[in-house]
Amino acid sequence: MRIAIVAVGRLGRSPEAELVRLYADRASATGRALGLGPVEVIEVEGRKPGKAAEAEALGSHLAHSRIIACDETGRARSSRDFAAEIGWLRDDGVRRLVFLVGGADGLDSALRARAHDTLAFGLQTWPHALARVMLTEQIYRAITVLAGSPYHRD
Repeated sequence: MRIAIVAVGRLGRSPEAELVRLYADRASATGRALGLGPVEVIEVEGRKPGKAAEAEALGSHLAHSRIIACDETGRARSSRDFAAEIGWLRDDGVRRLVFLVGGADGLDSALRARAHDTLAFGLQTWPHALARVMLTEQIYRAITVLAGSPYHRD
């Protein structure tokens, strides 16, 4: 199952971008034997300001995908539950899993409605760049849990 993070905005050459690449590369390498990956990060920009333009830019990357919208009102889960969900989706025949990350004002309501599920990183508000790092790390962590690696400790 291919995994993609489709996010509004570009991280450029920031420390956060380096971490996202690091975790995506690790997840891709570890997941290969499990039928998971590669993990790709797709950065998009809306042609105009606002959620609707961002939704249009994000929407072009969603065909034939299971969609999880990252949203502050989403469902929080433990790392093990997150790993189990990814494993279940793979085993259920999902070919592409997409995590959506909106811009500073969040995701357009129509795009959230199109998602199959939502994901929240708790009750706190996180900077956009750090949320992307946390998501990529959690995908890597989920893959290591499924691989039986000692990376995750309860």
